[in-house]
Amino acid sequence: MSGAFASLVVWDVDGTLIPADLRWLRRAVARTYGIQDESIVFPKARVHGYTDESIVVDTAVASGVQPDVAEDGVERFHEVLADVMSEGEEELARDQPAYPGAFDSIASLHEHGFAQTVLTGNLRVAAEVKLRVSGLDQYLDLGIGAFGDDARERFELPAVVTERFAEKFGTKLDVSRTVVIGDAPNDIACARHAGFHVIAVAHRIPRAELEQHSPDAILDRLDRDTVVSTVAALTDKI
Repeated sequence: MSGAFASLVVWDVDGTLIPADLRWLRRAVARTYGIQDESIVFPKARVHGYTDESIVVDTAVASGVQPDVAEDGVERFHEVLADVMSEGEEELARDQPAYPGAFDSIASLHEHGFAQTVLTGNLRVAAEVKLRVSGLDQYLDLGIGAFGDDARERFELPAVVTERFAEKFGTKLDVSRTVVIGDAPNDIACARHAGFHVIAVAHRIPRAELEQHSPDAILDRLDRDTVVSTVAALTDKI
């Protein structure tokens, strides 16, 4: 790909490409801190659109774990989540398939010359399993992506994408030709913080609520042609 005129699409994962499901975090938190699954309490805020490490610490505390113990368990959580995801691959394939149009949208963007990666709060190991099992990893360059183990605060992740893009392609990422596709208000805020364009998909949050956060566009679903034309319009490509 020619770096000087490259356009980049940066996908969120949970809620955008595949349905969000907290069962994996629930199991990993329970094992990490020795809590029964049914006793896990997720905080009302700071879940959707946040990083796994942030969610895990907040969830452990909300579930009765002392804050210092919750923080000390983060490193073990990484190991436990890897086991949980590996053990759950068949269940993941059965219960959490990709949203309709997800693969076709990624494939069509690839055909039109867009580089693509992910920016997700998932730890890399979880994101890789989810994308591979759902059949979405073929055209995604995860080597330039950003994950929840790159930074605990999501707003720091765009800089990771920018740095990895420059390292791979030998040119600075043009923010005017970069589009985030996400589904949560924090996805929108994160993209805006970085100066990226942003498209919101109303998979689980109503369009009216997403409109309050002023994304560049809102899609009701991942229709291949609509995704490509919307991205192209924002990046002046095609």
